[in-house]
Amino acid sequence: MENVWVLAALWVGLALVATLLAIWFRISTALTEIVVGTVAQLIIGAFVVQGGLGAKTGWIGFLAGTGAIVLTFLAGAELDPGIFRTKWKEAMVVGLVGFFGPFIGCTLVAYFLLHWSWRSSELAGVALSTTSVAVVYAVMLELGFNKTDFGKAILAACFVNDLGTVIALGLIFSPFTYKTLIFVLASAGVFVLLPFLTPRFFSKYGGRVSELEAKFLLFFLFAMGGLAVWAGSEAVLPAYVIGMVLAGTVGKDHVLVRRLRTLTFGLLTPFYFIRAGSFVSVPALIAAPLVFVVLFFAKMLSKMVGLVPTVRAFKYQREEGLYYTLMMSTGLTFGTISALFGLNHNVITQAQYSYLVATVIGSAVIPTVIANALFLPRHLLPKQHKEPQGSARTPQVSEVPMEAE
Repeated sequence: MENVWVLAALWVGLALVATLLAIWFRISTALTEIVVGTVAQLIIGAFVVQGGLGAKTGWIGFLAGTGAIVLTFLAGAELDPGIFRTKWKEAMVVGLVGFFGPFIGCTLVAYFLLHWSWRSSELAGVALSTTSVAVVYAVMLELGFNKTDFGKAILAACFVNDLGTVIALGLIFSPFTYKTLIFVLASAGVFVLLPFLTPRFFSKYGGRVSELEAKFLLFFLFAMGGLAVWAGSEAVLPAYVIGMVLAGTVGKDHVLVRRLRTLTFGLLTPFYFIRAGSFVSVPALIAAPLVFVVLFFAKMLSKMVGLVPTVRAFKYQREEGLYYTLMMSTGLTFGTISALFGLNHNVITQAQYSYLVATVIGSAVIPTVIANALFLPRHLLPKQHKEPQGSARTPQVSEVPMEAE
């Protein structure tokens, strides 16, 4: 398809359809965008035009990559520094257990049971080690848990879990050369400099119609992303840390964050998630559905085996402990980012990518539904959010700071 405007209309139209489906079915927009991308690629590629959605077109790849970078930045910027001051020990322990359990478990399952190569198995372990800040934050926000110590602890643990995924993706799959050393040193300098430079720069030059703040942030995100790719890594990796170090400044500027969300969720992330879904091979899933089942249960069991006793050690008993564990078992954005990284760098095949993304999608929906239907700790809800006893209403996983995941 050579007409760029027709192609753009097609992609934005698919994003609109995905958003409507998310509203009707009360699930994450990122999830419906992935599914819509998969179905659209299958139908259009088979019956309309060879090549389908044109997901490998340069400008689509750029918009999708930008969406992943800015989305990852916003995920880090949503971290409330106050959470770690009060819940840092719990967040570190639960988050690290939540990362290492499925990373080790899924790697071993992929290698010994599915007979994938060791590199492909490691990539599977990284992709399935994540949790979904998007899904968890949406549920916490709607129920009011985000204002409670219980909800804040879950969110903090989610951030630690995903940070482990980001670091593992960089350390395992990036070759260590002199370029890596330059990238690490430059990153350290930028991470130290930005918290001091950004608020002063914004205070002196910000607040104008020209949106200087957005240009400032995009410059550093693109520059560090370019340096990461030059060093053989992934552009989203420094974006997450930049977001975290600026959480105390950018994260508290609600007007700026809202403008960035509008840009990101309105234009950029639909291209990322639809493109990610378009790479899923439906024939591969149909040919070997057992692979998806094995990977899904590998993630769920390896998460829960480690997290259930760990969460209980921090005095969360009965339903609140199981609810905490199930929320930590979700996955979406960083799982798809890791899988797409593996596909783009020939670490995994398209069939393996399809299995991983299908597993990630399943882990975004199934644990959330079970947690809110069966294990919702109503006694911990704020009074204004109390639900009638016996209600099994599932909160809407709507558009949130980190969609996405």
